[in-house]
Parts: sequence; C-alpha cells; structure tokens
Amino acid sequence: MNPGLIIAVLVLLAASAFGLWRRRTDGVMRAREDGQAAGPLTDTLGGPLGERATLVQFSSAFCAPCRAARVVLAKVAEDVDGVAHYDIDAEAHLDLVRELGILRTPTTLVLDPAGRETARAGGVPRREQVLAAVSAAA
Repeated sequence: MNPGLIIAVLVLLAASAFGLWRRRTDGVMRAREDGQAAGPLTDTLGGPLGERATLVQFSSAFCAPCRAARVVLAKVAEDVDGVAHYDIDAEAHLDLVRELGILRTPTTLVLDPAGRETARAGGVPRREQVLAAVSAAA
C-alpha cells in the first residue's frame, strides 16, 4: 500500500475526530467550583457588577463568532433583571487574558454578584446555557 495514502487517511481521521470534538465542546458552559475571585477583572470592566450576575466576554477585532456571542449575551442581559454584560478586547488586555487563562475568543465568564467566576464557555454559548449559568450564579 502507498505510504502517502496511509498518511493522508490518518490525517483525515485525526482532523475529523478533532472537528467532532470541537463541535461537541464549543460554546458549552462549564461550572467553576473553585469560585475564584476575579479582582483584576472587575477593575477592568468600567462599570458595576450585576445584582444577579455579570457576563464578561473576551473578544478580538476580527473574530466572527465574537459578534454572535455578543448578540446572545446582550439579549440575556436585556431580558433578565440584574444581569450586566461587558465586552473586553482581549488584545488590549493581554496581561488579564494570561492571568485568567483565556485561550481563545470568544470566551465568556459568568461572575456572581461578589465578582467570583462561576462558569466559563469558550466559543459561542447557547442562550439556555447562559440562562442556567446566570441562575446558578445568583
């Protein structure tokens, strides 16, 4: 059998497996059990925390999924009383991005009323997951 063909098939299988994994995990809200305080983050927001929860989105200028995430998060903040939404430019706050372990854009953090991170999603979160994370944070 041709070694080039074997390599091509293996690469296709690996890429397909990665694509399936990425599709399954993209935008999934994960609860944070450690309740880590986001002190430097709350100083960067430029406004008050929400009474129920705060949605913080890390975006970059040329990120198409960031626009979709912004729409979802802004709508939740508009529809649910006591929820604030902030969009932070990841490129302008690289130290904060490194400190918080932000690996991609968009990344959404859900903060409780005290400013502790309670959930995180990489990619575009689904509305129902954001609502569930907001309820858990309150």
